[in-house]
Amino acid sequence: MMEYALNPKLLRPPASRTGCRRYRGDGGCGLAEARPAEGGVQSVRRALDVLEALAAAGGTASLGELAAACGLPAPTLHRIAGTLADRGYLRHTSDRRYSLGSRLIPLGADAHALLGERALPALRGLAELTGETANLAVLTQGRAEYVAQAPGRHTMRTFTEVGNRVELHCTGVGKALLAAADPAAAGRLIATAPLTAKTPATITDTVALRAEIALIRDRGHALDEGEMEIGVRCVAVGLPGATPMAVSVSGPAVRMTDALVADAVSALHTAAAELRRWLV
Repeated sequence: MMEYALNPKLLRPPASRTGCRRYRGDGGCGLAEARPAEGGVQSVRRALDVLEALAAAGGTASLGELAAACGLPAPTLHRIAGTLADRGYLRHTSDRRYSLGSRLIPLGADAHALLGERALPALRGLAELTGETANLAVLTQGRAEYVAQAPGRHTMRTFTEVGNRVELHCTGVGKALLAAADPAAAGRLIATAPLTAKTPATITDTVALRAEIALIRDRGHALDEGEMEIGVRCVAVGLPGATPMAVSVSGPAVRMTDALVADAVSALHTAAAELRRWLV
């Protein structure tokens, strides 16, 4: 870069430079304690920090907000954002803010398709073992997004369209994702999301939901007891990681007996271990 050639002192980056720190649970970014420089190409790291910070901000932010979130000087951030905008990964809006660009859409779609393809063998094994529908979901912008599904063998079975996003507080995969996320990130998600009642069984109290997530972390699986849809029961296990995932089995409550759920929990943990090796 030209700035290094002009000033040799800049060849020694400060040891305490901070960057956009990834919170493990929600992919969000924020200022954090100083950390040593990471390996790799600095400009690429910074560009990814900008994209992650913008996503964590809800997809749009001002230059100053991004600079603060990523710990970068405004001129540096302006150059990075300008390059990303030129390539279509960011968009400069009329109100002098930046938003995520359309060039990211096919990348995300292809990544999700590949994720689902790799997960299908494990999901099919779960569906064959339990007879019920198996799903894989990921935490996306405060919701659970279904990325793969293997249908059960029964004519009457649950079905959720791949790509559909559902709320966290009232679904098995959603609560498993909250339990798999970093506790601080999960706390922010619980505090900011409207806990809308979908059925009489839906948890709509923040204190009760926090207690439920603590129980899920302790026992290792989440249950949806007709909280999203009356007559449907779901059991799910979370996969912690930079982007939390959850694998589940769901079906009509009359078939999802306690005995089947117990068998499904063991199979879900086995499948989660396989998926962690393949995907995380």
